[in-house]
Amino acid sequence: MARNNFSYEKRQRELDKKRKTEEKAKRKLDAKNAPADGSEAVQQDGEGDNDEDGATGEDGDQRPQAAASGQA
Repeated sequence: MARNNFSYEKRQRELDKKRKTEEKAKRKLDAKNAPADGSEAVQQDGEGDNDEDGATGEDGDQRPQAAASGQA
């Protein structure tokens, strides 16, 4: 009768556990390095720093659209 290879199964469980802990550590590191103002979530939606019309001031704040389009 065939026997189970418990050492192989144990090694696979250990590798899975190691992989999961590495992924968790990477997620924590990414979260720590991400900006706290939530701009990361906005950039993922595709509404990030699109600055085609030059609507940002020198300090990076966005100006109102009326001022950016040249209306006086």
